[in-house]
Amino acid sequence: MQAVQGTGFPGFADEDFEAMGVPGLEGRMEAIIGSVRPKLHALGEALVPVVAGLTGDAAFPHVARHARRSVNPPDDTWVAWSPSAKGYKAYPHYQVGLWSTHLFIQFAIIYECPNKAAFAERALGELASVRGAIPPHYVWSKDHMVPAGELHGDLSDEQLAALFARLESVKAAELTCGIHIRRGDPLLAAGDALLRTAEATFATLLPLYRMAQA
Repeated sequence: MQAVQGTGFPGFADEDFEAMGVPGLEGRMEAIIGSVRPKLHALGEALVPVVAGLTGDAAFPHVARHARRSVNPPDDTWVAWSPSAKGYKAYPHYQVGLWSTHLFIQFAIIYECPNKAAFAERALGELASVRGAIPPHYVWSKDHMVPAGELHGDLSDEQLAALFARLESVKAAELTCGIHIRRGDPLLAAGDALLRTAEATFATLLPLYRMAQA
């Protein structure tokens, strides 16, 4: 695909990661809105053709608004794509976002998704395929509120299966898988190269997306 070339997307600067550490809800939201959110909107629009081309679905970008927060500031923020203009939480989806420490590019299926149990059952039935499709440096997480996760290459088959079993049996369970790019990595400031990395990551994660489709 050539969709990610020449977009004008600037990438992320150190000040964008600093925004995620500003004290207090008001101050952090002001920093996110001023610095990070415009870039997430630009990134979201730039990757619409990529997501649509890979998935065969419509791709509507949704930038996190954090509208329900009244006291605690968000520790991360993101853009997600879904086939619905109304929202993304009820669908398996791709996300790109950042914590103060790193940027993540990942597939996500969260508790609002009605077919997450069906996805988990399929993944358990095709565990060897999942094992082979995901590179060792990709990171799994069962909690989007925690920045760290578990490297695919460090998980035994039993541990990987346990992630899917939990997703299937626990109503509030969720699961993400993707890459982390550490703050300070030159790739973050190279806009088109970062978009191509997102495209390659989404393509690698496409088997998970396919399993999660109803």
